[in-house]
Amino acid sequence: MSYSTKSPWIIHYDGSSCNGCDIEVLACLTPMYDLERFGIVNTGNPKHADILLITGSINEQNRDVVKQIYEQMPEPKVVVAIGICATSGGVFKKCYNILGGVDKVIPVDIYVPGCAARPEAIIDGVVKALRILEEKSKALHNKGGKVQ
Repeated sequence: MSYSTKSPWIIHYDGSSCNGCDIEVLACLTPMYDLERFGIVNTGNPKHADILLITGSINEQNRDVVKQIYEQMPEPKVVVAIGICATSGGVFKKCYNILGGVDKVIPVDIYVPGCAARPEAIIDGVVKALRILEEKSKALHNKGGKVQ
C-alpha cells in the first residue's frame, strides 16, 4: 500500500454464526499465518478501523449493531464478508430471525466463501481489501476529502 499514510487497521465482528469462521479469523493472526506481515493492526474501536471483517449472518438483534459499527468507521472503509453465513445467510438462512448476509444491511466490498472459510482465503480477501482501500483512498484524495 504505497499510497496509505498509515498501517491499515481491521475490526472483526461476529454476527450470528457457529463461530467456525471466527476461529479461522483468529488463526490468521497467529504466527503460522501472520496477517500482520501486511502491516495490519487489529483494533476493537471502529473509529480507528479501515477494514471491517464480519462473520456470521445478520439477524434482527445485530442489524443495528452492524450498521452502527459501519457508520462509525471513517472513510475510506472496506467491508469483508467472511464465510457463507456472512455472504448469504448460510445454513441459518431459513431461520425465522435471519435477514440474510451482511449485504442486506451494509455494502460489502469482498466476499470470502467457505464454511468455515480457510485462513488462506481470509488472508486473500484481506489483501484484496487492501487494494480496494488504496483505490478508495486515492479517489477520496482526488475529490479533495481528507485521507485517513
